[in-house]
Amino acid sequence: MKKYTKYLQADFPAAIVVFLVALPLCLGIALGSKAPLFSGIIAGVVGGIVIGLLSGSSLSVSGPAAGLIAIVASAILKLPSFETFLLAVVLAGFMQLLLGFAKAGILGDFVPNAVIKGMLAAIGIILILKQIPHLIGYDADFEGDETFIQPDNQNTFSELLNAINIESWGPMIIGILSLLILVLFDSKTFKSNKVLKQVPGALVAVITGILLNLFFNTQHSTLVISPEHMVNLPIANNTDEFLKFFSFPDIKQISNPMVWRTALTIAIVASLETLLSLEAVDKMDPFKRVSPTNRELKAQGVGNMISGLLGGLPLTSVIVRSSANINAGAKSKMSAVLHGVLLLVAILLIPQTLNLIPLSALAAILIYTGYKLAKISLFTEFFEKGWNQFIPFVATIIAILFSDLLVGILLGIIVSLLFMVYSNFRSSISVVIDNNNYLFRLRKDVTFLNKPRLKMKLEHLPENAYVLIDATQADFIDNDVIDVINEFKQHAGLKNIEVEIKKNNNKMQQFL
Repeated sequence: MKKYTKYLQADFPAAIVVFLVALPLCLGIALGSKAPLFSGIIAGVVGGIVIGLLSGSSLSVSGPAAGLIAIVASAILKLPSFETFLLAVVLAGFMQLLLGFAKAGILGDFVPNAVIKGMLAAIGIILILKQIPHLIGYDADFEGDETFIQPDNQNTFSELLNAINIESWGPMIIGILSLLILVLFDSKTFKSNKVLKQVPGALVAVITGILLNLFFNTQHSTLVISPEHMVNLPIANNTDEFLKFFSFPDIKQISNPMVWRTALTIAIVASLETLLSLEAVDKMDPFKRVSPTNRELKAQGVGNMISGLLGGLPLTSVIVRSSANINAGAKSKMSAVLHGVLLLVAILLIPQTLNLIPLSALAAILIYTGYKLAKISLFTEFFEKGWNQFIPFVATIIAILFSDLLVGILLGIIVSLLFMVYSNFRSSISVVIDNNNYLFRLRKDVTFLNKPRLKMKLEHLPENAYVLIDATQADFIDNDVIDVINEFKQHAGLKNIEVEIKKNNNKMQQFL
């Protein structure tokens, strides 16, 4: 127990920040998924407490994910009932558990660093662009939406234009003030103060927003924020009403093929998003700890089974909450667990107080989190690494910005593979020229992709040349390449070209 409490001084303030970030996202993702709002809260609590305790990651935070909204909304629409969908969530969790035992966690290791960092930067940019309308009081799109084409038939950029044309001074004042408070609390002056550095700037921003709106209300000011621009948590007046918020899986639908297809889809997508998020979190971890991926899949599986059994949405490890956790100074998994406890306690004891929180104050926290993820220094770092790193990094950002997380990651991997092939292609064959003497050095893997270039260079050699083809440093030479060299050697005499092949006697016996 001591290892979980030794960092409590850092983990508890971080948990408060993650709680404030998670609250609107849990509600917003449930709203976007066409699910009961409380299902998002259930998922947030389970993701924090259950997965937090079972996970081997020190800093990852799990909860309902924006990347699953389209899948969840479609499944709820097609399945007979929400309870049937919950059965699919439970089955998806069981499938993830099996993936963990099958050691499928290794898949996350195949994603290049440039793509992972591109994913982080893209999510940061999306957070900023998507939260600016909420910051200035335009809440047409739900909190937590990360898609380019929105459910309201707008897109990320048109939503910004629409927001600018709306005059909503109360939310705007609170949003901008909250952002300034966050910047102030993150400054060197505040961080160097022993007392102030213990106070979460996000909590101060939210409390300031609540108090300022209450002041507007006492003054009967036109700046008062209307209820639709504040947190809208379901409230139960008694225990019976509270228990009605929970739903349970319809086990009678176990033979429905659509349930199994939905479960498989959720299991695959949720597992991929979790592995990608985990890889990204490990790269952001100041201590550079490595999380056990197979254990994470098992933890996610158990978490999804419990979430589905209680009426919650499917879960994944999520970047936004995880990065907020890291930026708030968390040091162990207790911050994730405590954020789940705070969600549970808050909905039980102070739901009315939570509904006083302006969305613009929470938007400021998300915007500042986005800024931390997409700093200019990150772009500079990859530009200095060269085009083979910078282009996959930028390609991933653009693809995620205009599509979604998994499509962007896939495109980034493809671009990285193309650069790898091109790099190998350029370095596999080198040519050194000394007067009329030519040295062709074959290195690493010489594949059929190198055939056109090699053939062209050999055919353009001048008459009376001496050619040495050194294959001793090659690990592999494709048969097509060997055929090109043998054919050239056979007709080289027509141009009075002398050809010598230097090869490893244990390999490449097919050379003439």
